Amino acid sequence: MEDKDLLRYSRHILLGEIDIAGQERIMASHVLIIGAGGLGSPVALYLASAGVGRLTICDGDLVDLTNLQRQILHRETRIGQNKALSAQTELAGINPGCEVRSVTQRVGPEELGRLIAEADVVVDASDNFTTRHAVNRACAAACKPNVVGMAIRFAGQITVFDTRDAASPCYACFLPEDAAVEEDRCAATGVLASLTGTIGSMQATEALNILNFGSSALVGRVLLYDSLSAEWQAAPIPRQPSCPICGSR
Repeated sequence: MEDKDLLRYSRHILLGEIDIAGQERIMASHVLIIGAGGLGSPVALYLASAGVGRLTICDGDLVDLTNLQRQILHRETRIGQNKALSAQTELAGINPGCEVRSVTQRVGPEELGRLIAEADVVVDASDNFTTRHAVNRACAAACKPNVVGMAIRFAGQITVFDTRDAASPCYACFLPEDAAVEEDRCAATGVLASLTGTIGSMQATEALNILNFGSSALVGRVLLYDSLSAEWQAAPIPRQPSCPICGSR
């Protein structure tokens, strides 16, 4: 670690639980972020600022004017640009020491598996069940921790799945792939701008906890946030031994 790094990350190093060794772990790490929208924006901003050495950001969508209410990575001058490329541009100005790779197309199972296998932590900041289940399958196969957040209207949730832990459930234990659920989308129902910041910032925190401490206290439970009542609730997520994704462990 160079002198400028000691100064830049001094507020981390002052924390005894992190210190120089923890910051060096963070700087040597690689995080894969799925989605550069409302959740992915604060995730990417905080992980780059915190000194994560490599970020790979996947998003096949383009920046739209309607995104700018909450997707704080992007700027009006970059409307029409791919979101992963827009994120790469923004993060270069925040921390040039963070290597950012952009994946600008939707990837199939084979490439998704390769991207996840290369990462130390996966942050699922996507906005649909299909993507979450695809990411879950690949994370379970590669035994990679998966930090999952969701935000819609005035409600958000965050949890961590880590199949390195024999007791950890996976996303399919929480919501089976064949479950009949109605999917709400921001474009149809709306979302409070700052709510995505709340959940996304917590996703970044859990990713840093995993990189520094090796684990997350959110494994096996989900935090639910109601921004209208300003209430948090925690609920357990039991592992399902019959789960077709992780039950064979």
